[in-house]
Amino acid sequence: MAAPIRLLFRRVFRFSHRNINVDSSGVAGGFICSCRPSSCRCFSDSTTERSTHFGFETVPEAEKATRGKGKLFYSFSVYKVFENVAQKYDVMNDAMSFGIHRLWKDALLHVMHPQPGAQLLDMAGGTGDIAFRFLEYVCFQQEKRRRRAARSVQAPSWQHLEPDTSAGKEDGPVRSRAVVCDINKEMLSVGKQKADGMGIHEGLSWVVGDAEELPFDDDQFDIYTIAFGIRNVTHIEQALQEALRVLKPGGRFICLEFSKVTNPLLARIYDAYSFQAIPVLGEVIAGDWKSYQYLVESIRKFPDQEEFKQMIEDAGFYCVQYRNLTAGVVALHSGFKL
Repeated sequence: MAAPIRLLFRRVFRFSHRNINVDSSGVAGGFICSCRPSSCRCFSDSTTERSTHFGFETVPEAEKATRGKGKLFYSFSVYKVFENVAQKYDVMNDAMSFGIHRLWKDALLHVMHPQPGAQLLDMAGGTGDIAFRFLEYVCFQQEKRRRRAARSVQAPSWQHLEPDTSAGKEDGPVRSRAVVCDINKEMLSVGKQKADGMGIHEGLSWVVGDAEELPFDDDQFDIYTIAFGIRNVTHIEQALQEALRVLKPGGRFICLEFSKVTNPLLARIYDAYSFQAIPVLGEVIAGDWKSYQYLVESIRKFPDQEEFKQMIEDAGFYCVQYRNLTAGVVALHSGFKL
């Protein structure tokens, strides 16, 4: 028993110091950044092959998000990371955030404030947390409307005393729908199992798809959400343009993502916890150290609040704003398609 524990602590020490020493640009030596840090795309000074970050590593763009074909099914694809952690994904979210991720997702729903009939695309929705909340919230709004209608019948207002001119019109409002889209089949499989266990079947669809090339027609959705997923996309600008394309005019883009902590003291504590504790939790709970090491590193490579806000505006969204949660550990960005 003592030997495995000693081995685990040696791995903690080794991995917590791995790749921390990078140059001021945040890119390993030998590579020259070709554009602003937000895109995180670089070119090797010895080749013209486009490359990007995978955590603190630099890898060819084609290899970051691959789903695995032949020799390209390697250990550092984003697809492989989430395939490895899918079964323990929800448990790890609770462990890593001490359950606070539930409050962050609740905050997203309150900002969204969806009404009955809303059509939601939850990109990188994986295990369905946002979609389930959306459907529950819409049902609550429907129930409020029914109670309000019942009260108005008991005490009719002047509108109800007017002659009924609705004969011949179609009955019933448009039903709300949530589409969970994710590039990873394993994550969607876990989400479907959760939905079955909760008895949720109507108004919910599961689609395998890439955020950079969505399998939907233009102007399809009222709301596009992506929670803790956009930092894993190779070309963030392209994913934002796809979000704009599939939203209806007046539709809303909402992104919940890890960001830059605003309090210096909390930032130091957060860094120490992230690099030294989270990979250990990944090893103990999910049996996967490397995937959670990548997740920690990917957070540090993601643009800060203002930079990401500018990227959303550059994609064509209007009225873009953000709100920090837990002192900037997470930021909630939103914008509208006009």
